[in-house]
Amino acid sequence: MSLRFNAIQNLSSGPEVIVGSSPAITGIFGENVFTSKTARKYLSDEAYKSLMASIKAGQKIDRSMANQISNGIRAWAESKGVTHFTHWFQPLTGSTAEKHDSFFTLKSDGTPIEQFEGDALIQQEPDASSFPSGGLRATFEARGYTAWDPSSPAFIMDIGEGKTLCIPTIFVSFTGESLDYKAPLLKALEALNKSAVEVCNYFDRNVTRVTATLGWEQEYFVIDEGLFNARPDLVLSGRTVYGHGPAKGQQLEDHYFGSIPERVYAFMRDYETESYKLGIPLRTRHNEVAPAQFECAPIFEEVSVGVDHNSLLMDIMDRVARRHKLRVLLHEKPFAGINGSGKHNNWSMATDTGVNLLAPGKTPKTNLMFLTFFVNTIKAVHDYADVLRASIASAQNDHRLGANEAPPAIISVFIGEYLTKVLKEIKERVKDKMDETDESMLKIDIHKSIPELLLDNTDRNRTSPFAFTGNKFEFRAVGSSANCANAMTVLNTIMADTLKQFIKDVNALIEKGEKKEIAIMHVIREYIVASEKILFEGNNYSEEWEKEAEKRGLPNVKTTPLALDAMVTEKAKKLFESNKVVTHSELEARHEIELEKYIKKVQIESRIMGELATSHILPAAIRYQNLLANNIKGLKEAGISESGYSNQKQILEKISEHITKASEGVEKMIEARKICNNINATRTKAIAYQSQVKDAFFDEIRYHVDKLELLVDDREWYLPKYREMLFLR
Repeated sequence: MSLRFNAIQNLSSGPEVIVGSSPAITGIFGENVFTSKTARKYLSDEAYKSLMASIKAGQKIDRSMANQISNGIRAWAESKGVTHFTHWFQPLTGSTAEKHDSFFTLKSDGTPIEQFEGDALIQQEPDASSFPSGGLRATFEARGYTAWDPSSPAFIMDIGEGKTLCIPTIFVSFTGESLDYKAPLLKALEALNKSAVEVCNYFDRNVTRVTATLGWEQEYFVIDEGLFNARPDLVLSGRTVYGHGPAKGQQLEDHYFGSIPERVYAFMRDYETESYKLGIPLRTRHNEVAPAQFECAPIFEEVSVGVDHNSLLMDIMDRVARRHKLRVLLHEKPFAGINGSGKHNNWSMATDTGVNLLAPGKTPKTNLMFLTFFVNTIKAVHDYADVLRASIASAQNDHRLGANEAPPAIISVFIGEYLTKVLKEIKERVKDKMDETDESMLKIDIHKSIPELLLDNTDRNRTSPFAFTGNKFEFRAVGSSANCANAMTVLNTIMADTLKQFIKDVNALIEKGEKKEIAIMHVIREYIVASEKILFEGNNYSEEWEKEAEKRGLPNVKTTPLALDAMVTEKAKKLFESNKVVTHSELEARHEIELEKYIKKVQIESRIMGELATSHILPAAIRYQNLLANNIKGLKEAGISESGYSNQKQILEKISEHITKASEGVEKMIEARKICNNINATRTKAIAYQSQVKDAFFDEIRYHVDKLELLVDDREWYLPKYREMLFLR
């Protein structure tokens, strides 16, 4: 019996799902995190103050204090049964990384002791040779360094009976270049803080720090482990390269917010419990639009912590799913013909005085501050739409962008009917020449222009890649498997850069003798006029919008190799270097790494398509072809007229045609891949893989294989079908 039928049989005879009681969330939340409350208990006053100053103000921790802090963390960890520690980091592979060391060591006289010194807390030296570097160093230059990031708290990871202390870190090369997602993010956040505080001080001199906040929404699919293991394409590439759509998909719209299946519900509660212990503030869970698709989302956090928590959650979900004999699919498009998965990044900015800078206020002064940051965000997206598009580019996301569940590759901004009217009023009422009418414009009551309901839940345009949703912007184009840090680094950098220019423009007018508020209003008007073409309130999926976007001059780059070009333009280099986020060489390296990732992803999918066609699909189709041929032959020999076996003959002809076309397609694809592999230039190679392999053959081969799935006897088909993976639990 094939793996497919074994898996289905095991599903039918599997153990009963037991959903027990859950502990109170408040009782377990953060119990495995070295929180400030925990630090207060295990650290001296001096060490505690040093740690808090580093977390809140970015101050450097003295080495002597590091020893005290490390001893306190070790004492806390050992009280929970921890024996090992690791520097936990996020290399450019897209997953997390860790190398475990024990607290155990030997003194010079051979006496065993438990030890965790400040040097081990602050810095480690993992072998960096096998991590992507994009040419920053030769393979034999293996040295890389992980450096402690105090802004993200240490935590204890429970895996089975083992417990490991995890120290969140950045990862850099021997010569100091960033080799991870986290280091540039922290630099981008500091750049935003510096610019945003200066702008805030126009309105409130008490603001001394601005932090970016993030609330991600993680979409994912869950399928049975047995069915997953019977699909080599899912195992190796994360998506099904073949598979005919089921008779029932999502067309009845009966899955979204529906009753959560009991087996999945047990899994959800299990991974939520693990997450709460690690301080991940999950708030919602629900069925998504597609069958077998689900979503979870946390309460907003500071961006750096939110990024860590999302990376951690993806690890937790995968591990917990295996406990439940399930598998989580984080690929952006694991199944053709139904919704794929995204990771919507809800982003805003908050001051240390407790103000959300993207929330409309109740006074002219707070309204003006809101308008300032609101319009500057639109201007940033307008000016750097190509760089923002590059931040979410990947082979996986190419399958999703522009489909019915995701925004298109055209970056646009949705702000809603009410704020559109507000911006139009500013544009029309504020004149190029300043006069007394400008004073009245300052009194515009935005708060009353937006109904109370919309302050918390504004009308949403699900087709927009970048939408204002009441008190935040939602970047919907980020892929479900992506590290949030990439998009967040770009978004915070372009915002920091735009605010810097805003300060220059406002100060130039103030120096000419204009009142501060009037100067701000006139720069806001200039920015509205300069960036209004990025605003779009309609259906982003429509052909009319694609044509309109082209007229407006908005980029529409649909493939990753070309979208990534925006990373290495002179504009991008100036943007990142002037804000001290990444250098030219680091940017070039990241461009190279992303291109290499794309090539390898498409290469793997191409190989598994060829392997499955050759070893699974064609043999099954040929067996059924022979069965039909023998049936027709027998009927002929029995003297049955041709009309008596015309249906069999018609099916046989169709099967034969699809076998031939699929086989020919695979052979041509393999030859095309060989040609691509001989190309040395990475960008040229990536484009060739996209155009000459993926676009030229994937859909064509799939068409014929999927037709065979419909025609071949179900008993002969080895691969689990969509109806089984999506609906059997």
